[in-house]
Amino acid sequence: MTRIRPFRPGDEPALSDICLKTADAGADATGLLDDDELWGEIFVLPYVARHPEFAFVVEADDGRVVGYVVGAPDSSAFEEWFAHEWWPRFHDRWPRPEGDPKPVSASRQDGIVRYAYARHGGSQPFGDEYPAHLHIDLLPETQGQGLGRGLIQTLEQALRDAGVPGLHLVAAAENAGAIAFYPRVGFDVLPSPEGTAVFAKRL
Repeated sequence: MTRIRPFRPGDEPALSDICLKTADAGADATGLLDDDELWGEIFVLPYVARHPEFAFVVEADDGRVVGYVVGAPDSSAFEEWFAHEWWPRFHDRWPRPEGDPKPVSASRQDGIVRYAYARHGGSQPFGDEYPAHLHIDLLPETQGQGLGRGLIQTLEQALRDAGVPGLHLVAAAENAGAIAFYPRVGFDVLPSPEGTAVFAKRL
């Protein structure tokens, strides 16, 4: 029976694969970048390294991990840790891109690497009221079964138990499925930077 369970060491390769298979606004991003591993090293693996207690996975009948939610209870502290402890390990592998950062002259990988270098504590204007943030991804085979809602509720309860007052997330503006989903599970839309949709919820 498909179930939601806490993350455990050894799940990391499956999480990276799910992140890759859903990274293109919910679609498979395989081959979009020069290095497929970049997605996981930015958007999921740092979370399970720093806060495994706020990571939960969907395990299918056959034992495969087919979805996850990961979270950071204090976004500012997490981003400082990412900037000073996590990301420096990858500076040689993915150097800071040089030149004009505008999309017309930069590859998609350059844009994502620039984003990683730019992360720092206190960068979210809504971080005080909604200090936690999350990333959630489900393979297409698991969608439409209530598992996304279940993952969100499981993470929310863990954050409440830890005394966290609010939670936010940022979705790509073109990710229509995500934008339709989050209001259904109680998130409100916040003023959002161009190209994104920011959602938040009091816990």
